[in-house]
Amino acid sequence: MQIYTVVAPVFGTNCYVAAADGPMGEQGDRDCVVVDAGAGVAPAVRDLLTDQRLVPRAVLATHGHVDHTWDAAALCAHYDVPMYLHAADAYRLDDPFGTIEPGVTRGAGDSHVSGPLGQALRAAGARPEDYRVPTDVRAVDAGDGGEAAVLDTGAVRLGVLHAPGHTQGSVLYLVGRPGDGAVLTGDVLFAGTIGRTDLPGGDGATMSRTLRDVVGRLDDGWMVLPGHGPATDMRRERRTNPFLAGA
Repeated sequence: MQIYTVVAPVFGTNCYVAAADGPMGEQGDRDCVVVDAGAGVAPAVRDLLTDQRLVPRAVLATHGHVDHTWDAAALCAHYDVPMYLHAADAYRLDDPFGTIEPGVTRGAGDSHVSGPLGQALRAAGARPEDYRVPTDVRAVDAGDGGEAAVLDTGAVRLGVLHAPGHTQGSVLYLVGRPGDGAVLTGDVLFAGTIGRTDLPGGDGATMSRTLRDVVGRLDDGWMVLPGHGPATDMRRERRTNPFLAGA
């Protein structure tokens, strides 16, 4: 597998494109999936797919926060592919602002959305009233108790682990295998820290169990590609991340 990164202009969300190795199609193209299509990434992702001769088979989300799903509808429509999201976070697609900013209510066109989210969206030229939900949203199966489920999308095969705490439906995507693969952690695990649990649907006790029973059981050989910030690896996080030590 090859993994490419496109950073969204809103909140610096990392969007990843995981591509199968070697030519797969008659034209020498390769299957891929797009993970966490944050606000403003669609043009750069389309350019990347064209340049690298990649054919997307699905758009995936590590969780339902709008800074990870904003451009999913645009990419799904452009390539006629489904979106995959854990069922526990599906409700967030229909209320993208109220489920990330406490106290925000929906109104006509959502043009009133304020706070850090609204400001960041408008600064990047993304208007809250332009938000759309993909027409084909499918529930991704996720393993529990440390056993990964498998998601097959064309030539791209990923492991999926349920990792609630930041949100109810947060998942980890395993690409490849330890030593030459990566775990896409969304907002569960970052370099040196973890995701917030004080937003709607977050839970500190649940996050602690996820860190102990899911993240804590990952092999040291996994590279960690988080939803924001720099890459790291499990060996480093197990040694230096105070939240993993505490779990």
